[in-house]
Amino acid sequence: MRDFSDAEGRTWTASVREQDGADYKGRFYLVLADDVGEESCLVDVRWNSERTARRTLMTMSIVELRKRLKSAVGRDTALPPA
Repeated sequence: MRDFSDAEGRTWTASVREQDGADYKGRFYLVLADDVGEESCLVDVRWNSERTARRTLMTMSIVELRKRLKSAVGRDTALPPA
C-alpha cells in the first residue's frame, strides 16, 4: 500500500488487513512488512473501512510511519483473536 524507509534505510510497506468477525467497527488494522517479508501487526491502530485505512496511510507523514514502526518493533505481533 505505502512504501517508506526507516532511519537505517530499510524499506517497509504499511498496509491494512481485515479481521474476521461479526463486529464491523474497527475491523481493519495496520500491518508493517519489511523488505524480506517479516510482518508486525499493530492491532490497536484500527479503521472501520478499508477505504478510510488506505486514505489515512496515504496521507501519513514518513515521521508518523516511522513512529508507528518503532512502536511495533519489539511488541507481541500476534494476530488479534478471530
